Amino acid sequence: MQNILFQIMGVITSCLIAVGLYFKVDVIHKGGPVIIPIILCSIFALAISLERLINLYRSKIDTAKFMDEITIALKRNRISDALEICEQTQGPIARILKAGIARYDRSRQEIREAIEDAGLHEVPKLEKNLSALATIAHVSPLLGLLGTVTGMVHTFQIIQQKAQAMYPVDPSVLAKGIWEALITTVAGLIVAIPSFVAYNYLVTKVQNLIVEMEILASDLVNILTQRK
Repeated sequence: MQNILFQIMGVITSCLIAVGLYFKVDVIHKGGPVIIPIILCSIFALAISLERLINLYRSKIDTAKFMDEITIALKRNRISDALEICEQTQGPIARILKAGIARYDRSRQEIREAIEDAGLHEVPKLEKNLSALATIAHVSPLLGLLGTVTGMVHTFQIIQQKAQAMYPVDPSVLAKGIWEALITTVAGLIVAIPSFVAYNYLVTKVQNLIVEMEILASDLVNILTQRK
């Protein structure tokens, strides 16, 4: 997984370099110092989104086929075969079912508790870094607004200095200062909107997977208790 993350960061860096060359460095420079944390937010948001997508993709299995194989093995009283099927199958579903199968000779309550304990370890793994992605989605537009406000303050300071020096204020100077200040707002929204969409998508995927885990765990408990 670490190698994949390094590859992802390499791709992200290359993309940012390409984007920087396309829009020219002066556009980023005009955004002021606040543009730097916004760019960092975009890097982390993209890295988190890609890492979570890869993780969820690896967690996805053919649950119908998997449960059929487990059910057949258990009905034939081949516990070791059922455990081996779980070990050979990647993802949180296989791991929590393995915890239940390992307690096949215990009471219904003990089997359920074993599955719940395994779920307590698996669910945080599925939700890893999603809170950070949500934070980026909320903070990015605020950083953009902060950059715009500080840019406007700087623009009006220049206008005040020229007015005190009895220099005529050129409207183009004011317009230039305003659009430069608005760059950070645009950048913040560009980061926030995809981050928010990615967060909602990933949360939905995780919740669906958790529901599927609960259903399969309940089915497993019923299968194991019916054997007795």
